[in-house]
Formats: sequence, C-alpha cells, structure tokens
Amino acid sequence: MPLLRACIIAIGTYTKFPVPYFEWKEEDMKYSACFFPLAGVLAGGAQMLWLWFCNKYNICDMAKAATVVIINILVTGGIHIDGYMDTMDALHSYQPANRKLEILKDAHIGAFAVIMFAVYILVYAGAVPEISYNTSLLFSSTFVFSRIFSGLSVVMFKNAKKEGMLYAFSQPANKNIVCVVLVIEFLFTEAAIIYFYGSRAVVLTCAMFLVFLYYRYKSYKEFGGITGDLAGWFLCLCEMAGAVICAFI
Repeated sequence: MPLLRACIIAIGTYTKFPVPYFEWKEEDMKYSACFFPLAGVLAGGAQMLWLWFCNKYNICDMAKAATVVIINILVTGGIHIDGYMDTMDALHSYQPANRKLEILKDAHIGAFAVIMFAVYILVYAGAVPEISYNTSLLFSSTFVFSRIFSGLSVVMFKNAKKEGMLYAFSQPANKNIVCVVLVIEFLFTEAAIIYFYGSRAVVLTCAMFLVFLYYRYKSYKEFGGITGDLAGWFLCLCEMAGAVICAFI
C-alpha cells in the first residue's frame, strides 16, 4: 500500500493523469522518487503513439513538431516549463544567490523567461521533424532518462532551501533504496534501447548525462543547491538535448 501511494503521488504531481486524492504523509514520500520514470513512460508512450500516427497518415512536419510540444505540455501540465521559465529569469538577473532564489518564487514572468522559452520551443520543435518513426522508441526513452536523472538529483544533490515541493520529496526519501532502484531502472532502460539502437543509445544517454552534470554545476554555483524550479529547468534542457541528439544520430 505505501508503494502504491508513493506511485500515485509521483504520477499525480508530475502528470495530469487523474489519480485518487488522499492526504500525503511523510511515510508515503519515502519511495516516491522511484516512480518518477513512470511519468516519463506515460509521456514517452503518448509521443510514440503520435509519431506512429504521423508515419501512418503522412502528417506534415510542422503539425508533427507542434503536436509533440503540445502533448508534452498536456501530459505534464506544463509544470517543468514553469520551472524552466522561472529559472531563466533568475539566471539572467545576475543577482546574488539569495536574490535569485527570491526571483524563483516570484509569480510574475520577465522578458528573459519569454525569450528563452521561445528559444526552447524553436530548438525542440526544430529537431522533431528529423525524428522518424524508426527512432520513436529512442526519442520516447528521453522522457524516461530525464526523470531517472531528476530522481537521482532529488536524493543526491543539496537542496538550496528547506521548503518547497522538491524538499518535500527529498527530505523524507529513503535515499539509499531510491538510488538503487533508479540505477536499476536506468540500466534496464539503457539495455533495452541498446538492443534496438546500439551505439546511438549510448551517445544519447551520454549527452543527457552531461546535461545532468551541468545541472549540478550550475545549480550549486548560482543557487547553492537545487530547487523544484531548477529541477524543471533541468528536465526541459535534458529532453531538448535528447531530441536534438535523436534528430542527428
């Protein structure tokens, strides 16, 4: 039962799929991060279904790319893009770390959030037309890998503040078990896509891992640790990098 509740919390938080409502307790949060990749499976499955539809009915590239972005927003509710935009505002403020953390909490958006969101959409949508149905499984795996790395950051990286959604997941987490489970999930997913795509799968995960390292470096340097908004920023960057890699390998 605790594992089921942990799964429901992860899916209910990071997707728009309907789940039963109940009051969260600390014991329910211990293993929630283990189920982050399941949200990626749902997102990736939806994208794979759309790419199959595009292949079968010869959908034009513009509609194909736009719908991939729309599906991503519909499945997640835009929660990660919200973090991406808040983080871009904070990073481009060039203020001290404490002031950047205040900007993250500001409900308003600034010019740089809009500008960098436009860049994100253009890069992501620009890569999608080059992704064929034959590489749809590889592309779908980017949503799983990004959430595996995100889950690892929750239990491995330092929190920039002792409040917020990310702290609510990391503070009660059984860090050792979560790490082991996420590593197993990574190895299983990696083995599966290597079976189908060989060295291209290795190139993809290496690129996404480099984004993961950049996430840690930038978060520690600019904010003194990670937050929920920074986790959303990382997820967007990681999936954008994954889409670009899938387009060119």
